[in-house]
Amino acid sequence: MRKAWVVAVAVAGAGVAFVMVLVVGVYVVAGDLVNGVTGAGRKLAKGSVPAAYQALVQKWGNLCPAINPALLAAQLYQESGFNPRAQSPARAQGIAQFIPGTWATHGIDGDGDGDRDVWDPNDAIPSAASYDCTLAKYVKHVPGDATKNMLAAYNAGAYAVIKYGGVPPYKETQNYVRVITTLEKSFAAPVGRVDPSEQAAGAIHYAQEKLGTPYLWGGNGTPEQGGRFDCSGLTKAAYESVGITLPRVANDQYNAGPHPDRDELLPGDLVFFSDDLTNSRAIRHVGIYVGGGYMINAPRPGAVIRFDPIDTPDYFGATRVTEDGAKALPSAV
Repeated sequence: MRKAWVVAVAVAGAGVAFVMVLVVGVYVVAGDLVNGVTGAGRKLAKGSVPAAYQALVQKWGNLCPAINPALLAAQLYQESGFNPRAQSPARAQGIAQFIPGTWATHGIDGDGDGDRDVWDPNDAIPSAASYDCTLAKYVKHVPGDATKNMLAAYNAGAYAVIKYGGVPPYKETQNYVRVITTLEKSFAAPVGRVDPSEQAAGAIHYAQEKLGTPYLWGGNGTPEQGGRFDCSGLTKAAYESVGITLPRVANDQYNAGPHPDRDELLPGDLVFFSDDLTNSRAIRHVGIYVGGGYMINAPRPGAVIRFDPIDTPDYFGATRVTEDGAKALPSAV
């Protein structure tokens, strides 16, 4: 929910022309601006990992060549959503979701306090990195990508990777490798420019058609709700209109793609806001960037979907939504 000091700056009638000029103008030159992004970023994107764990992930994510901080962060997010008290029906425990037998063999005393506690991220995060690197050693002579082979070994066991000479032909294992390597991009600080989204213009068009619609907390735009939305309901519906399914909650939508810097924003990027600028899990508001420093958003109860400026004290960052990035999120797989 946006704070009261954020004010509307345009009405729906003028908004259509405003958006179309911005979209056309930006995308005419986008091809000259973009160089792409590498897939093996060594630094974490701003706030992508909760501040309490960021230093641990950055340090231990460089333990061996097969991993990096963004990859380790993607694993932790996929396994537990960074919840140190998570426990699965299969008895997987803690932020890294170790099962007891694996923890007994591979858990380490990461903080040097004399114990190995699966519930303590200071032990569990180093143990996850150490286990990854151990698996990488087991399959180091297997042809192919060392990181993908390591992830496959994590899911299916090192023997299966060795037997098949790479990622084994198991649907679950192939999906696990795809998900983690895709999510890695949303936790890495981009290197160079980020490719523009092909679906962005369609998402903006959907959102601009909703200008003037009253806000509804929990609104998804259904007929039963009078076609009304809240902030993340609007962004979810906008991208769903172009075939991309996003999670329902804003702080999960943040992980649906790479994160362009403020001066590299393009129309269609999702822009996020938080009272804690160090933690993406604390994000509480999202809008769709349209250019010129403005977004379309559903700001708060009593307001309507409208244009608002993004350069406010609670601006957190942005995400360039990709189809693969959205599919990789835990709530979408």
